[in-house]
Amino acid sequence: MTLPDPQLQPEFYRDVPIKRALAWAIDFVAVCILSFLGVLLTFFVSLFFLPILFATISIAYRTVMLARYGATFGMMVTALKWRQLDGRSPDPMTALGYSALHAALWTIFPLQIASMAMILLSPYRQGLHDVFLRTTMLHITAPE
Repeated sequence: MTLPDPQLQPEFYRDVPIKRALAWAIDFVAVCILSFLGVLLTFFVSLFFLPILFATISIAYRTVMLARYGATFGMMVTALKWRQLDGRSPDPMTALGYSALHAALWTIFPLQIASMAMILLSPYRQGLHDVFLRTTMLHITAPE
């Protein structure tokens, strides 16, 4: 199984950058809600460690969702699926790597800007973490 060629079947990659941005926003809200619940469950003690709590929940959320469903909640809402370049669903270790690299890119903001530019310019709509892990995002609803 292989991925659709972006030149022959561009419908699989059309609007993926916009959908990725919207999916990220939805996932950000989900992680904020989960972090708020974490603060409540620790009787506000975790407020002293809020950045660590937020990063941990973000990585765990993305890893579990990607490993189990091949998409986060935001990706499901925007009809995106995450695949390896050979067309297979990524394994849990790849999901963990993706989640950790995603978090790392946000801590080194110039790399995140470069990743966004790559998503806009690359044929498979891949960011830096996608290129490193050999993954990409596709439309679920594109004709197969």
